[in-house]
Amino acid sequence: MNYVIIFLLAILNAMLINNVTLSRFYGICPFLGVSKKSSSALGMGVAVIFVIIVASAICWPIYQLLKLANIQFMDTITYILVIASIVQLIEMIIKKYSPSLYKSLGVYLPLITTNCAVLGVAQGNTDQALNFADSMANAIGTGVGFALVIFVFSTIRYRLDAGDNPRAFKGIPIALITAALMAMAFLGFSGLI
Repeated sequence: MNYVIIFLLAILNAMLINNVTLSRFYGICPFLGVSKKSSSALGMGVAVIFVIIVASAICWPIYQLLKLANIQFMDTITYILVIASIVQLIEMIIKKYSPSLYKSLGVYLPLITTNCAVLGVAQGNTDQALNFADSMANAIGTGVGFALVIFVFSTIRYRLDAGDNPRAFKGIPIALITAALMAMAFLGFSGLI
């Protein structure tokens, strides 16, 4: 099979079939916190895509060096340092070029540092012993999948907030029910590849 097709299928797999937010519940904090407005959700999605791809591209060779030095146990702490540095850089860039997006993302932008999805991809790539190309496919698919899900969730949530919901279901309860229904809907993709 053509390697490009395999690469694209790996992206599709990470994006839809094994979506980290809906299948492993990684990144739930920004998923619920930033999804009130579509513009904020899209901004967070793009930032997470960038962080996941860059972090995976940097963490893979670092892990190879750790393996050569026989100190693989340092991988998680190293990944956290790399991710924190990347997030700081992105935060400075967004603050300078898009103050409104910076303000709307608020506390959730620095929380990308501890976003389970970002660390989970870097850690999962090494735990599964993926090569660099497969790691990048997984990173791209996971990032785009996170952005897709948070954006779709924000549009649904906008409609739900405008609707007439019972008082007990307003806010987070209806959001959690919607997230559960989205997770079940994404299960339909499981037989795709």
